[in-house]
Amino acid sequence: MPRTKKRNTRGGQHGNVQPFSDEDASIETLSHCSSFSDATSVADDGGEASEDAAQEDFQYKLKGFIDSTVDKSAKTRQGALDGLKAAMATRILYEFISERRMTITDSIERCLKKGKGEEQRAAASLACLLCIQLGSGIESEEVFKTLKPIFKNILADGSANIQARQAVATSLGLCTLVAEDDILDVHATMECFENLFTRSYAKADGTCPSMSPQTSQLHTNALLSWALLLTICTANQLKDVLHKHLPKLPRLLESEDVNMRIAAGETIALLFELARDMDSDFEFDDWDALCDKLNALATDCNKHRAKTDKRKQRSVFRDVLKAVEEGDFQSEAIRFGTERMTIDTWVRKRTYDAFREFVGSGMNYHLQANEFIRDVFELGPPMLVDAATMKTMKISRFERHLHNSAAFKARTKARSKFRDKRVDVGEF
Repeated sequence: MPRTKKRNTRGGQHGNVQPFSDEDASIETLSHCSSFSDATSVADDGGEASEDAAQEDFQYKLKGFIDSTVDKSAKTRQGALDGLKAAMATRILYEFISERRMTITDSIERCLKKGKGEEQRAAASLACLLCIQLGSGIESEEVFKTLKPIFKNILADGSANIQARQAVATSLGLCTLVAEDDILDVHATMECFENLFTRSYAKADGTCPSMSPQTSQLHTNALLSWALLLTICTANQLKDVLHKHLPKLPRLLESEDVNMRIAAGETIALLFELARDMDSDFEFDDWDALCDKLNALATDCNKHRAKTDKRKQRSVFRDVLKAVEEGDFQSEAIRFGTERMTIDTWVRKRTYDAFREFVGSGMNYHLQANEFIRDVFELGPPMLVDAATMKTMKISRFERHLHNSAAFKARTKARSKFRDKRVDVGEF
């Protein structure tokens, strides 16, 4: 996606900066994105003058956050990082950020190197959001080339803060997906993740290595990032992965950590999908044993496990078992604005989940307005719908209630008719 390079500038000093709030999130930051706002139309805001003033105030606040990332106070730096994260997660800020990307990158680098736990975690997440805003191209590549060595150092450093390592394990995966320009470097990053999650493999006798919940979460994050990068691997790389890791990944299903078991199951389903895309006749030597293990997890009644964990696990592993046995996927429709996207493969699910982890409730907005994310999901250019059209498309709560009631009655009638048609044919 071609982008024009911008001159690097820095805003002036601002005092008493307050964290980014939900109220700020409703302010339109770029005039060309105002059509995506659900809050109010330009007319409701008192015309263009009011909108321009709000935009100026918003950008003034963002400049203050950028300046405050180098403040002496750790609390102030943390607040500034969180403010920038909230802004980037809820709005498209390409022009503003592009002009200041190196300044923001320098701040992230400083916070990663000198900060502690939560500050490092916030800086790692901000790096991802910065790449998501800039999209795939020279600008995000420059950002990533600066931060990648720091990410890898933190990830490999056993003495580093565990929260920072967990955050880096997730951020490095998505930053690589967005900004890495060399497929061999993608493979090298995947090896960094392998060095972590393979330590959670159950031993040959079936016993699991002893580790803290925090370390297990680090390994889980590494596995999920590794799985994300599988989606952009070449056919030859995938063949190597299938040969090397598919026979061993089922060992992670023995983990005591429910999140690790689920991540392992979804990764196995993803690998089977990718393998069958390459070769429709793909076969796995230990297929029967794997299906037995997945079935046991899909019907788990272990009394020693929490009810919520078992419920969550059973739901996921029913889908994973279908994927391995039948090549099936439980599709899901995502609605945003006037559009709709279907998550109909494990590749799409892993990619969607990875982006949503960083933009959170702003995901629907980014699906509407972010050119890069729309390109990833093959949605085409952003559909600019003016505020008046959006307003006419909205229905009142009462009308929506009547519609839902009618739909519910129709479903009930249809099911009743179906039940009436069933007959007991008896024995032959």
